[in-house]
Amino acid sequence: MTRFGKRLRWFGSEARRERAASVHPRARGQQFDLRRRLALVCGFLGLGSVALLARALDLQVVDHAFYQQQGDARFLREIPIATSRGMITDRNGEPLAISSPVESIWGNPRELLKVPERLPALARALGMPQDELASRLSARADKEFVYLKRRINPDEAASILALDIPGVASQREYRRFYPQGEALAHVLGFTNVDDRGQEGLELAFDDWLRGTAGAKRVIRDNKGRIVENVDLVRAAQPGHDLALSIDRRIQYLTHRELRNAIAETGASSGSAVVLDVATGEVLAMANMPTFNPNAVGTSPRDAHRNRAVTDLLEPGSTMKPLTVAAGLEAGVITPATLFNTNPGWIANGRYRTTDTHNYGVLDTTGIIRKSSNVGASLVAKRLGDAQFYAFMRRFGYGQRTGSGFPGEAAGLFPSPGSPGWSGTSKQTMSYGYGLSATPLQIATAYAALGNGGLLHQPSFVKGQHNPPKRVLDARIANQVLHMMQTVTEPGGTATQAAILGYHVAGKTGTSRKASAGGYSRRYIGYFAGLVPVEHPRFAMVVAVNDPDPSRKGYYGGVIAGPVFRSTMEGALRLMDVSPDNLDAWLAVQAAAEAKRIKAEGRALPVAAAAAAPSGAANARALQ
Repeated sequence: MTRFGKRLRWFGSEARRERAASVHPRARGQQFDLRRRLALVCGFLGLGSVALLARALDLQVVDHAFYQQQGDARFLREIPIATSRGMITDRNGEPLAISSPVESIWGNPRELLKVPERLPALARALGMPQDELASRLSARADKEFVYLKRRINPDEAASILALDIPGVASQREYRRFYPQGEALAHVLGFTNVDDRGQEGLELAFDDWLRGTAGAKRVIRDNKGRIVENVDLVRAAQPGHDLALSIDRRIQYLTHRELRNAIAETGASSGSAVVLDVATGEVLAMANMPTFNPNAVGTSPRDAHRNRAVTDLLEPGSTMKPLTVAAGLEAGVITPATLFNTNPGWIANGRYRTTDTHNYGVLDTTGIIRKSSNVGASLVAKRLGDAQFYAFMRRFGYGQRTGSGFPGEAAGLFPSPGSPGWSGTSKQTMSYGYGLSATPLQIATAYAALGNGGLLHQPSFVKGQHNPPKRVLDARIANQVLHMMQTVTEPGGTATQAAILGYHVAGKTGTSRKASAGGYSRRYIGYFAGLVPVEHPRFAMVVAVNDPDPSRKGYYGGVIAGPVFRSTMEGALRLMDVSPDNLDAWLAVQAAAEAKRIKAEGRALPVAAAAAAPSGAANARALQ
């Protein structure tokens, strides 16, 4: 049995050896190649891993700038930081122009054109036709930014963003707002959609008012929303505030009274200017027609013009006090000099200079009180051409006032020997024809008369350094001022400009408008005045252009004088200016008291009875 078992084991071993010997040598090599291949695969995988690690190290550490830039180009943006424009205030700190934060909706045309089905909803939210929106986006299909709606209420912007339309976002901007609306439109001007000054003082002081926008880097998501503020590139610098010389209250009075006068007289336009006599500061400036600076696009372009500064008008009889002043300075006349104006006209070359009436013999004061063209011509005849021209130039005629207002006109005042000067020029200029000036120029000249012969350049900025220059001796200026006072007193041409309790110095003007080949039957009515006479505080010029003669006529004292009176009554009260004609005020009060007592059936006191007649006379003179 044992032998038999050994033999079986041997036989099994022998069989295995025979099978092993029978295997092909190539098969035996295949077992060896498998191991090598496994090793090679593992080696290649290891090398690949090393290469990936090396590349990652290269991208993230060694050479990451390019790819960082590419990534930033897709998500990192440098966007502006909006800054507010400086506030404009009146002389008392009341806001006249302020910047309010608003939102502007913008879109990414590339993103929006991928979702055309959302465009109808977006167009409705923006309030624009769908085809207009599609056209705007298509025209900028290669861009990533386009404004869709600018400077809108934040609530409206939020409602648009709530639609969650891809590629639509908003950004903060500022919009100018003018609380006084039409009353100050011509002085302030307005800004454009980019908050840059376009007209008026907004344009003149644009560099001062406009701030410097900042910038920051942010990361936006695919919908344009800011998800992270990365870096502040530069801080925003807000604009500087500007305090004007304008008094908001006086401005409102001027605007209101001029508007009423234009409506009552049927005039096509008008201007009014109020100056502080002592400083030359512009306290008020109004024009008609006007516009709403908060909605500039709703008014005609012609209404934007500041006529008080840009429009040239023949000043008419407002020149006569200056003609008289020139004669007094030259010593060719005195306040007592008599002038024979008979028969109410005087020759001027081939033409005549005429008065509305034959005033006969007038003294120097009478020329101003009656507004005699003939009398002014007789004064001018005693002056040399160069003498007359140099005097008027000192008062600013024919040159800009220096106010700095954009578009200010210089006026027309030809010099002797120039093509615009002829043998008749000096005579016609003496009563306001043959030259042109702006209402601001006339007001500046009258302020110099009220300031003792010291002329200030008009200024729109409160407290601006504005040294005066002497253009006339103070004694002569005072003489002319008191001559002008007679214009508003009984017998003068502007009793409707009188103010109870104050002496008013003024001059009316009524000039015919030039037309082709001569002058038409259309007029400009002026009143230029100073109040109070003893210590003039305000100078005001009112010009009413092209009134309808069938309503209130066209004479300056009738159509422009009441604007002066109503405005100055309010201004004197607001500025607490002491009366310089208290006797007249007391007399009128006494007459009113006597009338009331009489109406009640009571006996008048002796003092009241004595004052009543004179008070009634004063009351009639002031009506």
